[in-house]
Amino acid sequence: MSIKKMTTLALYTVIALTIFVIESALPPLVPIPGIKLGLANIVTLLLLKNYSPGETFLVLIMRIVLSVFFAGQAMSLLYSLAGGLFCFAAMYAVNRFLSGKFLFVTSIIGALFHNAGQLLVAFLITSTTAVFLYAPYLILSGTITGLFTGLCAHFAQKYLLPHMKRNT
Repeated sequence: MSIKKMTTLALYTVIALTIFVIESALPPLVPIPGIKLGLANIVTLLLLKNYSPGETFLVLIMRIVLSVFFAGQAMSLLYSLAGGLFCFAAMYAVNRFLSGKFLFVTSIIGALFHNAGQLLVAFLITSTTAVFLYAPYLILSGTITGLFTGLCAHFAQKYLLPHMKRNT
């Protein structure tokens, strides 16, 4: 990997981490714990569309690990990693299937899989199926927030980052 590409990916990691930290400091959108916009995923979507899956995955993992140090607790690492891995796998598959079009669909599917990964971790930690009663709320919120994040990524790609090219 070239120094230029490594520096570019490090900058995207910093941008995603900054967005995550700012969003973490904001009051909750709704009075249901754990529901947030997931704005750092805008960076993940843009990278998935314009860079290789490996480079996107690297930035995602770095953002998740660093976010625990800047804005989280050690236990949140399990939830964030599971959600991030499920989300990345789903978004990668959908993005390939849709040939990089319809970022909002990719984002919605990613948000739903992120929530599924976190529910699975909650189930494994608590050993109670009651955590799955939370699923309808997460499906609704994941659809809405995934749509919003996907549209933000679409417009960022279209108007703010027209110079962003694969393998820069």
